[in-house]
Amino acid sequence: MSITGEPSFRESVDMMFKRATALMDLSPGLEEKIRVCNSTYTVRFGVRLRGKIETFVGYRSVHSEHMEPVKGGIRFALGVNQDEVEALAALMTYKCALVETPFGGSKGGLCVDPRQWDEHELEQITRRFAYELIKRDLIHPAQNVPAPDMGTGEREMAWIADQYARMNTTDINAKACVTGKPPHAGGIQGRVEATGRGVQYALREFFRYPEDSAAARLTGDLDGKRIIVQGLGNVGYHAAKFLSEEDGAKVIAVIERDGAIIDEKGINIEELRQHMNCNSGLLAGYIKGRHVEDGAAVLEMECDILIPAAMEGVINLTNAARIKAPLIIEAANGPVTFGADEILRKKGTLIIPDMYANAGGVTVSYFEWVKNLSHIRFGRMQRRAEEARSRLLVEEFERLSADQGLGWTMAADFKEKFLQGSDELALVRSGLDDTMRTAYQAMREVWHGRTDVNDLRVAAYIVAIDRVAKTYRSKGL
Repeated sequence: MSITGEPSFRESVDMMFKRATALMDLSPGLEEKIRVCNSTYTVRFGVRLRGKIETFVGYRSVHSEHMEPVKGGIRFALGVNQDEVEALAALMTYKCALVETPFGGSKGGLCVDPRQWDEHELEQITRRFAYELIKRDLIHPAQNVPAPDMGTGEREMAWIADQYARMNTTDINAKACVTGKPPHAGGIQGRVEATGRGVQYALREFFRYPEDSAAARLTGDLDGKRIIVQGLGNVGYHAAKFLSEEDGAKVIAVIERDGAIIDEKGINIEELRQHMNCNSGLLAGYIKGRHVEDGAAVLEMECDILIPAAMEGVINLTNAARIKAPLIIEAANGPVTFGADEILRKKGTLIIPDMYANAGGVTVSYFEWVKNLSHIRFGRMQRRAEEARSRLLVEEFERLSADQGLGWTMAADFKEKFLQGSDELALVRSGLDDTMRTAYQAMREVWHGRTDVNDLRVAAYIVAIDRVAKTYRSKGL
């Protein structure tokens, strides 16, 4: 997206970085070391498809190796370019530091429209791209661990993991070379939903503090809050589904590439998703709600919470002044440009930044990486032991009640839940919830504890940059 007077995505990230470091006590040399991208590898390779050789261009950027391996997704999109990949790699560095996953930041991208190729062709393209990165250790369990991003998912990660295993037949930790794999290929329960679930947990934590929600001119909890979601891909779908089904929020509009569906009474997200699955990903034709062609205008509708969950730069200098949502949570990477951020802050809009809000994916990727290195499913050793201990407690309670003639009984659903040990999905969700709470509290401490910090984005950058700086200092830099 090219807008007059608007910095590029990469420039926006750098400007937000500098806004934070202006409030920190860093030496100029260390500040520059943290800011710059360490390296970017560009690859051009050919694949014979449909009777001719097609040439593709791909990137893998490593922003910071203050911790290794470095971590970051691989996206498949025609708009992929070096600047975008390097900006995303920088965000990954700060994101990993903020949620305390032991990774540096990286990112990858391939200039391809996955919808233009059938499954077999896309597998050939993915495997060849993976081959080019693997032979340079740009995919490696101990050095560089990719994950899904826009245009990729479990299927592509399984292909990459298999390609790595074929090229490294004696590496016992081969499955840890990539995360976001399907569970049957070494993945982990809860990874697909992780980023959307993280958005839900972030909002829950935000609304736990009345003074924070008051800063966004909101009261109470998520129940009844009117939400607009831009992008019903993996992240937007899960965030909207969980918030509406579990927290009582109302999704009043969903924006996609062919416009938007509006329903003030609340949209059934699962029904809408099924409709899109049967209609080439399009909203048109969905009968429960009003379809409008100008999706961008729907961003400016009145609501309580706006969730941009698709591309970067959708809220920019051209529309920021007309955004009415008092609270924006950035489920996508960089959906609010630097210029738009300035406008929104001046008018009192509160933004929960992408660095925090969409960190659910890398958090659960961390759990998957640990699972692959430990070679055991989470919960396998302790689940039945938990159940046995809980059963002992329940049986003793029931015995005492009977002996004393008290007549106490437990509700059937409570007893069932109490006796159930934690499986992998429960443990993953618990770990993600704890991570999102802890990270928010670290941001909040800076936001409320310093008079020179007025918003959550600067607070997030300060927390993350400080942690990266401490790691570099411990290495002697």
